[in-house]
Parts: sequence; C-alpha cells; structure tokens
Amino acid sequence: MEKLETWKVILIIVAVFGYVIGNIMLLKYANKFNVKDKINKQIKPEQSDEKEKEKEEPK
Repeated sequence: MEKLETWKVILIIVAVFGYVIGNIMLLKYANKFNVKDKINKQIKPEQSDEKEKEKEEPK
C-alpha cells in the first residue's frame, strides 16, 4: 500500500475539521430559530376549527 504524502494528510485533516466545525456552527445558528412555536401556531388554528365544527354538528 502506498503511503500518503504529508500535504495530502494535512489537507484531509483540515477538510474533516472544516466539515465538523461547519456543522457545529450550522446547529448553533439553527438553534436560534424557534420552530416549535411556529409549528404550534400553524397547528392550533386547525385544531380549534375542527373542535368548533364538532360543536356545531352534534352527532
């Protein structure tokens, strides 16, 4: 098996660190957005509409 040259090893290490650091930064940035509240706001009106329809139309 052929040995890798030093510059290739360094390039691979830098690429891996860049990938990992980039993903960590992306997670920190995405954590700033409060997605749960937005989803709840979208879901709650639908649920309240369904409950109102059930009240209007007794079975």
